[in-house]
Amino acid sequence: MAIKVLVVDDAAFMRMMVRDILSKNGYEVVGEAENGMKAVEKYQELHPDLTTMDITMPEMDGISAVKAIRKIDPNAKIIMCSAMGQQAMVIEAIQAGARDFIVKPFQADRVLEAVRKAVG
Repeated sequence: MAIKVLVVDDAAFMRMMVRDILSKNGYEVVGEAENGMKAVEKYQELHPDLTTMDITMPEMDGISAVKAIRKIDPNAKIIMCSAMGQQAMVIEAIQAGARDFIVKPFQADRVLEAVRKAVG
């Protein structure tokens, strides 16, 4: 059975890139969200096996969304995505409960490695 993924990013182009990488490699993208509030709603609705989460988004940022999702499901598997390779952000994301961190622009092999590690 395919691993179900929720893709969260405020940029439609970035969601499309992640969706393409994942679907070409046998993962099923079951939903997308453009901000943290929608991500939390979609997570509750879809119960994905994995979520890719952008950090900087309107309405609710990715780190707040990770905390909210982890309250609902302490075992949630979340990978953070960001263009900013800032050490503090990475540390904060991991402390919030993210399993891994990938930097934009995405490299397919790095995305897949992070996904395999998170769901493995």
